Amino acid sequence: MSTAPTAALPWWALRARTRARVRQWWHSRLPLADSLLLTQRNVYILPTRVGWMLASTLIVLLIGSINYQLNLGYLLTFLLAGSAAAGMVVCHNTLRGLRLHLLPPQPLFAGGLATLDVKLVNTRRTPRHAIALALLDTDHWSWADVPAQGEATVQVSFKPARRGLHRVPTLTAETRFPLGTFRVWTVWRPAAQVLVYPTPEAQPPALPPGEPRSGTGVAAGARASGEFDGVRGYQRGDPMKLIVWKKFAKSGELVSRDTAHMQRQELWLDFARAGALDAEGRLSRLTAWVLLADAQGLDYGLRLPGVEIKPGSGAAQRLRCLEALATC
Repeated sequence: MSTAPTAALPWWALRARTRARVRQWWHSRLPLADSLLLTQRNVYILPTRVGWMLASTLIVLLIGSINYQLNLGYLLTFLLAGSAAAGMVVCHNTLRGLRLHLLPPQPLFAGGLATLDVKLVNTRRTPRHAIALALLDTDHWSWADVPAQGEATVQVSFKPARRGLHRVPTLTAETRFPLGTFRVWTVWRPAAQVLVYPTPEAQPPALPPGEPRSGTGVAAGARASGEFDGVRGYQRGDPMKLIVWKKFAKSGELVSRDTAHMQRQELWLDFARAGALDAEGRLSRLTAWVLLADAQGLDYGLRLPGVEIKPGSGAAQRLRCLEALATC
């Protein structure tokens, strides 16, 4: 049984594939750095469509001036050519010598936009105009003028595909100042990474019941409202440091931490007890529980496959748990 030979790709498809492979090879050779100084080695220049049209016009003018011996034609041709050459030098110098610096990106929850703050530093005594920055192969440009011996900050956004630790996409900066006849650009591969937390469950169930501390043998439960038994109603004479101020700011209800319960029980947010959901659904629920326990000022721990974070509270505990959930 014979099979039909595979049809050869058309020439334009082969050309596109070859260009894509060459481009990928070239980008892979670029160094990873969060700060980039633009020099002649990493700044590129080519005529734009307007530039090619101007060049064609100059050729026609020159041929006409030669055929008809037009002195004014020569003058106009060389004036336009000189202006284009001066514009080429100015355009290249607009980027050359500029320093790009990426500020550390902030973590975010899945589904949100990651915003990159890029600082443009100009050490020259003259300003730089019409500098654009964007993700490579996109048309969402952010523009800025950089003052003389000053700085400007440009924001570029992208949407990570899912939770986890993602490398910042390749960026490109370009300018066509002053005439638009030349395009000067650079390609930049930042080394920074963006941490993306799981999306919190929109309506999570109540916090799970507490577990007895080792050696106490005391069972603990959860209140019907979903609050951990480590808090109770405020009683006159309770120390100010035991009042859960976050709860008061949210509901106007004064509650205090119950030190007796806190000594006997622990709140554990366990992956294995997060409900009959898939892995991503459980992580989403655990993320919502972490935020809920933190908002109530509770001590809580986190158990994930291969990871256990001891109970604690505060911003540092919240960030540790969210990072573990993002990279699990």
